[in-house]
Amino acid sequence: GLCAGGAPGISYPELKDLKKANVLHIDVRERWEIDRFGKIPASINIPLGELVEALQMDPADFKEQYNQNMPAKSDPVVFSCLAGTRSKQALNFAMSLGFS
Repeated sequence: GLCAGGAPGISYPELKDLKKANVLHIDVRERWEIDRFGKIPASINIPLGELVEALQMDPADFKEQYNQNMPAKSDPVVFSCLAGTRSKQALNFAMSLGFS
């Protein structure tokens, strides 16, 4: 399930188009799920339980931990999970932290 702000959900082809436009894709599944079901190319895995902390990290720490530049609050971010429930929670967390 994929969730983007202002949209109820997007399809995988739409996500691929978005990625060309430099959207940060955060996969909020657990690490074991990624190991078992595979990683989505060009996504970063930040399990839902780590997300609130991750989005408040110092950018240098974020880069060290996730090997990716930390998103700015105005950057487009897409969250995904297995069924859509966690990506909705992730979206709510991000918005509550001031991400647009």
